[in-house]
Amino acid sequence: MRELQAPKGVSEYFPPRSQYFEFVRETLIESAKISGYQLMELPVFEDTELFIRGVGESTDVVSKEMYTFEDRGGRSITLRPEGTAGVMRSVIEHNLDKLTLPLKVWYSGAYFRAERPQAGRYRQFYQVGIEAIGLNDPEIDFEVIAVADRAFKKLGLKSYRLDITSLGDAKSRASHRKDLVAYISKLNLDEATVKKAGLNPLRLFDDKRPEVQEAMAKAPLLLDYLSEESRVNFQRVQELLQDAKIEFTINPRMVRGLDYYTGTTFEFVSDKLGAQSGIGGGGRYDGLMAELGGNDLSGIGFGLGVDRILLACEAEGIFDSSVNNPQLDLFIIALTAEEKGYVSNLVNELRNSGISCDMAYGDRALKGAMKSADKSGAKFSAVIGSDEIKSGSVAIKNMDSGESKEVRINSLATEFKSN
Repeated sequence: MRELQAPKGVSEYFPPRSQYFEFVRETLIESAKISGYQLMELPVFEDTELFIRGVGESTDVVSKEMYTFEDRGGRSITLRPEGTAGVMRSVIEHNLDKLTLPLKVWYSGAYFRAERPQAGRYRQFYQVGIEAIGLNDPEIDFEVIAVADRAFKKLGLKSYRLDITSLGDAKSRASHRKDLVAYISKLNLDEATVKKAGLNPLRLFDDKRPEVQEAMAKAPLLLDYLSEESRVNFQRVQELLQDAKIEFTINPRMVRGLDYYTGTTFEFVSDKLGAQSGIGGGGRYDGLMAELGGNDLSGIGFGLGVDRILLACEAEGIFDSSVNNPQLDLFIIALTAEEKGYVSNLVNELRNSGISCDMAYGDRALKGAMKSADKSGAKFSAVIGSDEIKSGSVAIKNMDSGESKEVRINSLATEFKSN
């Protein structure tokens, strides 16, 4: 019988590494929550047309990387390759833009792209994202960037940089497109690249082939075509970042991989990850809601790659210390089989009180049970036998120092809550 394995290119996490994955994800989410963002839980698959219209037909995501299939009803369905389009569909469908604006939501989960698997690039990957919808305000642009930067700092990351640019408003892009198309028309490009440029000439700035990068080296840059309003907004974002002491570099050639970006656009890059160095990014997407059939409202958001951020944390040695490791408060061992029922009920009561604890299961001798206590990572351990049950007291042992203290069993919950 063939051995079953996970599909190629799937990122999956299991103990003990899963605790670091969870720590990264929850730190990213917490930064969004304390900034007023609320949960939006989205479908894993959507109508394929949503991504064609929302992400852009000229993108590699739509043209090459989507997992698309026909369901039993004959509908074309696609596993979500990114989060923003689904958020906008939900906002439109449920009239969420009628609420107080900006509407601020966060989301997380698995996303899917049919890419060539390599370190940091997976076919199933995980993201945490936020969207602020309804207002075009440089202070909101700053806030979105700051939410990500705060999370990275909270994780302890140091070797990363922030690249920013502006992709302008419709007036800016129309003026730039005219000169860019004229420039591209003089290049010697293959048929597929010409077709891509016809759909969105900015895509050529994102082409990784050396020959295309060389050909685009002297192409006109959108930053030089910004309208007065776009220029003022982008300058204000820079001032806010400087005031907050968030370092950044202006990258005039950055366009990112999705067609809906306008205005402020940004990417965080780790210096520790080699080729797949992007750990998250996003930008403003004026016009996306209208493109999907809703009101013409502005929005800005980001998607942060949990997988790559975890790799960056590991590369910087952040998890070498146990300081970030989630720990049990207490591990309890029943001295004999007779006390197991008592200990089982005690553990349940402590958990009901919010104390994280576990116990030794099976018929292990005391020595084997103590090994389980060591491996559990618990801060304290306790052994309960008939004497402890009769006296109502137990010695809890500090697993780091080896010191013990006597505590009343019915006061264990209070003891750990006070520490």
